[in-house]
Amino acid sequence: MNKLLGFIDLQNGEEEKAKVLDNVVRNTSFRGANLWILACAIVVASVGLNVNSTAVIIGAMLISPLMGPIVGAGFALGTYDFLLLKKSGKNLLIATVVSLIVSTLYFLISPFKDAQSELLARTSPNIYDVLIAFFGGLVGVIAITRAEKGNPIPGVAIATALMPPLCTAGYGLAMGNYAYFLGALYLYTINCFFIGIATFVIVKYLNYPLVNHVNKIKQKQIRNTISMLIILLLVPSIYFAYQMIREKKFKARVDNFIKTEFTDKGQMVVHKKVAVFPTSKIELAFLTKQFSNNEVASLQNKLAQYKLPNTRLVILQDSIIANPSSVNEIGYMLSVQKELEKRSLNQEMVFKEMAILFPEIVPVSMGNHDYYLGTDSSKQVTVLLYQNNSSLDTSNSAKLTAWLQQKLQKQHIELIRK
Repeated sequence: MNKLLGFIDLQNGEEEKAKVLDNVVRNTSFRGANLWILACAIVVASVGLNVNSTAVIIGAMLISPLMGPIVGAGFALGTYDFLLLKKSGKNLLIATVVSLIVSTLYFLISPFKDAQSELLARTSPNIYDVLIAFFGGLVGVIAITRAEKGNPIPGVAIATALMPPLCTAGYGLAMGNYAYFLGALYLYTINCFFIGIATFVIVKYLNYPLVNHVNKIKQKQIRNTISMLIILLLVPSIYFAYQMIREKKFKARVDNFIKTEFTDKGQMVVHKKVAVFPTSKIELAFLTKQFSNNEVASLQNKLAQYKLPNTRLVILQDSIIANPSSVNEIGYMLSVQKELEKRSLNQEMVFKEMAILFPEIVPVSMGNHDYYLGTDSSKQVTVLLYQNNSSLDTSNSAKLTAWLQQKLQKQHIELIRK
């Protein structure tokens, strides 16, 4: 039993407490070099979020000195060193304000204003972020208290991710999007607080000497305050985690519905938009398939079979059946043309040869479409959008398709008359 306890005893390999404390106190300061490093790290992280580069964001996390005052606050709470707690809190506030100012200024002058996936990932924190912050903080403070530091600290900097939420909050301020600002600031607060709590736990476990001896009433007040803050931060994160799980389950059912009712029947989905909150809605558009009102109503009724009650199905399509000149048709064809232009091929030479071989048609646009087959699979189809007084007959359509397959070395060709 003693051998087993020896394996898990944190006293083994521990650095002298005085050296650890001295190192912690020195790293809480944000003056001179540390402040410059922080500002540069913020710019690097902002650029990474702006261009959606994971590698750049990771680099910013590694050079960021933000962990210093957070760990200092945890040590201060564990040893009742109220002067260190005040200093750490002050320096963390300075670092936070400087980071927000720098990131806000960057996003104000940046020409790229779109919210990329790396940025959006920092706007909706949940209980899993709490777990990452707490256990990442545990690893970090254990490493700090070791005589041989090893290599966990860089990993902790990446896992706990203090810098990206601050930059995202700056983006929210720059864009006037206060939902992003508050969500990112909440994630930053979670990370700071639970890293501090993890530090407090290890400091208490390793019996660091108390700087001030406080009475039991004061100790109880500190514990109660910490407990209240934990509850205040946990409750919203649990709710957001519930919403995230609900959304994932909903989207999995939607994927099953689309696969079963459309893609398995050879119907190409060119547009899919799913909304869960505040009301559930599925918006779809198809390359060539048109649905009558009765077919749409039938599909709407089938949603209950896929555990999608109270979900509205919207199918965007050109309304040839009801009204050939309707706005829906124009809007649909414009959306197809716009999508093709996004993925356009080198079509200038192809169109010149086509004008000689098939003078009866006027090509408008050509590009690649992803044929949605379900959650994890798709196939690519090359689509030609053309103008003509009437649809191509079967013979000419087959010739044009065969020629394009040979010319472009593409297996799947789709012809659409505008």
